[in-house]
Amino acid sequence: MNITAAGAAEAEAPQDPAHGHAQGSLAKLAVGAIGIVFGDIGTSPIYAFRETFAGHHPLTPDQPHIYGVLSLIFWSMMIVVTLKYVSIIMRADNKGEGGSLALLALINRSTSDKRRWTAGIVLLGVFATALFYGDSMITPATTVLGAVEGLVIVEPATQQFVVPIAVAILIGLFMIQARGTAKVGALFGPIMLVYFLVLSVLGVTHIFSAPGIILETLNPLNAVNFFLLDGWLAFLALGSVVLAVTGAEALYADMGHFGRRPIGLSWLWFVLPALMLNYMGQGAMIVTSDPATAAELIKNPFFFLAPDTLRLPLVIIATLAAIIASQAVISGAFSVTQQAIQLGFIPRLRITHTSERAAGQIYIPVVNWALMVMVILLVLFFQNSSNLTAAYGIAVTGAMFIDTCLLAVVLTTMWRWSRPLVLALLALFFVVDIAYFSANLMKVPDGGWFPLLVGAVAFTLLTTWAKGRKLMIDRMNEASLPMEIFIKSAAPSAARVPGTAVFMTSSASGVPHALLHNLKHNKVLHERIFLLTVRVEDVPFVQQEKRVEMSDYGSGFYRVILRYGFMEEVDVPTALAQLENCGPQCKMMDTSFFLARQTLLASSRPGMAVWREKLFAWMLRNAESAMEFFKLPTNRVVELGSQVEI
Repeated sequence: MNITAAGAAEAEAPQDPAHGHAQGSLAKLAVGAIGIVFGDIGTSPIYAFRETFAGHHPLTPDQPHIYGVLSLIFWSMMIVVTLKYVSIIMRADNKGEGGSLALLALINRSTSDKRRWTAGIVLLGVFATALFYGDSMITPATTVLGAVEGLVIVEPATQQFVVPIAVAILIGLFMIQARGTAKVGALFGPIMLVYFLVLSVLGVTHIFSAPGIILETLNPLNAVNFFLLDGWLAFLALGSVVLAVTGAEALYADMGHFGRRPIGLSWLWFVLPALMLNYMGQGAMIVTSDPATAAELIKNPFFFLAPDTLRLPLVIIATLAAIIASQAVISGAFSVTQQAIQLGFIPRLRITHTSERAAGQIYIPVVNWALMVMVILLVLFFQNSSNLTAAYGIAVTGAMFIDTCLLAVVLTTMWRWSRPLVLALLALFFVVDIAYFSANLMKVPDGGWFPLLVGAVAFTLLTTWAKGRKLMIDRMNEASLPMEIFIKSAAPSAARVPGTAVFMTSSASGVPHALLHNLKHNKVLHERIFLLTVRVEDVPFVQQEKRVEMSDYGSGFYRVILRYGFMEEVDVPTALAQLENCGPQCKMMDTSFFLARQTLLASSRPGMAVWREKLFAWMLRNAESAMEFFKLPTNRVVELGSQVEI
């Protein structure tokens, strides 16, 4: 995204040559971050304050409750977003990349000698990813529906059109994903800049009527007094207050695109003040109204901030902000899926690159259409944003709790900060996360079951694929013949034909099954044979000089290992063309690629339950062809089948 801010300083942001992200002036990156990173948390004022008072556990909109909720919102933002994510977690980058899977890969690599951590860490990281898919379904439905509901404030007769309009907007949003978002994305920064400025102006105009609300908001004793006044209701209110910080995890997940410094700068000096001014404006508007008027205003205080003549423009810009927030979550789902594929948690899927210049802009059809169907069903089932917010929160608070668990490993085993400081920080974060997650569990009967269900299904699929893939490779390796023995016994007697044969294999040792089957059926070997293994490392990007590892067995046999990062696109033909010290350059017209297609047979052997073995077999059958995933030329590929019992 190439956006300039008028009059902004041209100080250069730090660059990391290892991954090539975060390039450009600090001002450009800060504005770009406002457009992409803060869409989710930026749309929270539309419904967060309202739901705390008029949601499933309503509160009386009087002074003690208003001050208590505002104090909770402010200190939640300071502890969860500013301290936990911006100040600490964003330091734990994996070569510049953030997000649960990037953090998981970083910890896994750094604690490889401490096996006691590994299994639990992997499960935590995978479950955080599973919860993200639930969040990526709820966020578009909630934000778009909440914004469109502003039409009812402008004209009550439009109530019946809210759901159809929201559905139409969402369908249009998913339909354009295949075209890429580069051109539309250039508008995100300016639109969100205007949106946050509008939030600030609307809030300030009402704060003038009750300026004391600023100090009341900053005073943590008001939050304490809230719990002393209504202990149980205050606890339940946490389930709605947390809506104000949904999207905090996006700051970490999108760090690779903009860098830690621009995101932190945008948050502290622009986004946080704009959000708090708006929340305080909503509170001031309610506090200065008589009880009857306050009861009416609390039904949708965000849109009542604007005068009658400006409410329709506010609905329009809020809807645009909701679309941008939804776009960010959809793009995030594509990125997380790509990382999960590369790290071996999801089968190969068709991935389309929508930009020649921006490597991170991708489109995954199956993810896009699955999300669209689920989002539309959510809108049709829940009907309004108030009902949807009951489902919102559990996925976010669950992911935040997992991030704190992973952070505990980072602080104790990698950074080795002083023990008293680590204990104090972790105690604070765990208390906050557990309180919010527990409060959201109270919403399970009202809709909170949905993200838990989606998370459970996604977790089952991810772990089944990872476990099944490992079992399949282990079973194939059991019958594997050492390469040296094969070359001595079979190679001398086989007829050699001109050209190069590339045998793709997941194991970097032994003879590939496809090679054995080819020799058995065709009775020939090519003059030059590459045994090729593609490995995805626990880093986002692999340096070019470390891309290839090659061993020469003699007799025209070579073992080649290609290494890629989990954010990179695998391109086997390009890598082969750059091989040296193995004869003439590898040309595709003289090269044949041999792939093994396994047919799985479920068995009672120890490993997985039979139903999971059948699920894994179904996932394997529906995985994207290795030919397309590795960008192999279609007219140079031969597939040889084999049966594997797991």
